[in-house]
Amino acid sequence: MEKETERGGSLPPPAPPQSRTAAQLVAESIRLYGRRFWKSLALGFGPVLVAIGITALPGPTNLIFAATAGAVIVSACYVAACALASDVRLTRRSVATALLVGTLVFVPVPFLTRILIFPGAVWLALFGLAVPAVLYEGRGLGESLGRAVALARADFVHALGSLAALGIVGFVSALAMSPLLIQFGDQARPVAALLPLFVVTPLLFLGAAQLYFDQFARLPENAPRAGLTAPQRRGQPSTRG
Repeated sequence: MEKETERGGSLPPPAPPQSRTAAQLVAESIRLYGRRFWKSLALGFGPVLVAIGITALPGPTNLIFAATAGAVIVSACYVAACALASDVRLTRRSVATALLVGTLVFVPVPFLTRILIFPGAVWLALFGLAVPAVLYEGRGLGESLGRAVALARADFVHALGSLAALGIVGFVSALAMSPLLIQFGDQARPVAALLPLFVVTPLLFLGAAQLYFDQFARLPENAPRAGLTAPQRRGQPSTRG
């Protein structure tokens, strides 16, 4: 069905990672979301649980919760999104290491975004790719963080811009769903308010996973091999975007 749609001209063919723009990355993430809809939708349970915990706890306890249990939950969702975005074979050790790395990366985010979102976005652009570096390249705990910075520096404007684009699309999509809340009564409205978060956040995780392939293809050492979408290692994992 997808090939027929592309031949019909309504959807362009997937852009190669080395030249993909932020808008194209969002489009490919939406495409991946649609192809693996139910598994992708399940990623939304994590942010909903975090939102419920933050809402139920008074400040500053909710901030501590977001930086501890919330970081673990969000990291687990990111690891799952990376698994959906690639054909790479995962091991228990790589998943455990990726979960630990992701938790360490996400711990400062609630504090960085408490006043402005921009510092948190910069932090994630610099270190967020440590998780796919573990899963796709077999990097260790400390090594993955250095690798994330190297991937970010390959095209930091694209990395930060892609995360910003994903955030904007997610925010606009959530606003578009808000009229649905009017149909719910006062008692059901708090539950319905979580619906946009549940539906939209999987796109953010999938897009962040897809960003790895863009940055990897932009590394200077991979310029002569621009057609690659992942490291030449362990079966050459390929993007599903």
